[in-house]
Amino acid sequence: MAVSSRGQKQPTLAQLRAFAAVAEHLHFRDAAAAIGMSQPALSGAVSALEEALGVQLLERTTRKVLLSPAGERIAVRARGVLDAVGGLLEEAEAVRAPFTGVLRLGVIPTVAPYLLPTVLGLFHRRYPRMDLQVHEEQTASLLEGLAAGRLDLLLLAVPLGVPGVCELPLFDEDFVLLAPREHPLAGRRDIPREELRGLQLLLLDEGHCLRDQALDICREAGRTAGADVTTTAAGLSTLVQLVAGGLGVTLLPRTALRLETARNEALATGYFAEPAPSRRIALAMRTGTARQEEFRAIAAALREAVRPLPVWPTD
Repeated sequence: MAVSSRGQKQPTLAQLRAFAAVAEHLHFRDAAAAIGMSQPALSGAVSALEEALGVQLLERTTRKVLLSPAGERIAVRARGVLDAVGGLLEEAEAVRAPFTGVLRLGVIPTVAPYLLPTVLGLFHRRYPRMDLQVHEEQTASLLEGLAAGRLDLLLLAVPLGVPGVCELPLFDEDFVLLAPREHPLAGRRDIPREELRGLQLLLLDEGHCLRDQALDICREAGRTAGADVTTTAAGLSTLVQLVAGGLGVTLLPRTALRLETARNEALATGYFAEPAPSRRIALAMRTGTARQEEFRAIAAALREAVRPLPVWPTD
């Protein structure tokens, strides 16, 4: 425990980190697991912080943990201090040796299987001194991780419209219609979007941005908001198998087409008339991050790396 020039005890970063974790999880066991600390050590760190500050931060009961009014205010300041220290370390690392060290990349599930071979190949060739760590999560979880400093960079569909997040567009890609081989639209290359109004559409579960994008495309085509979606899936691979089984049709990004439909003779692809519905894929970083020049350079390299794919790289 550090002591100020006036003899007052100073809180340590470990104490602030422990308290911030409890404030987030409101559970000692979950908080301890989140920061890799034993539960007794976590409890001791929080108690020591309360002693140093001279205020009660938590209301402890046998069943749950609550923040006291003072704890709610201190939790905000503690998170600010920890973020500032993290930024300081990040700044020092970026100045000391760019394109080295750990890079925690978050990727959405409807991008990861189809873009990661290109991403990993690029890092192996261009950035061999970077320790790339990949985390596949849905958009909401990725944005939470970026804001909390758990992730450094995201690869996902945009626009996000989130304050404090800077988007670095990479490419646009068309959607295609995946249908059973005997479907009337199978194999067509001039499908009007209006055909989506009456189709039995299969979608991903709630929480996937691809589901929201597909629904937006359908609404733009005039499909009523109340049109039934009776079957959903947790991933694109399952969705494709449902289409192959004759349960309906779905919208698939062009980058997913080859991997998901290979050697499946029960499936056929239909292409929309121009302009085809599409999505934009981008990198996203915290606004003002010390590594922004690195991330902009990586974005530029990725735009070149994806050119062999069925996409339209952005300028």
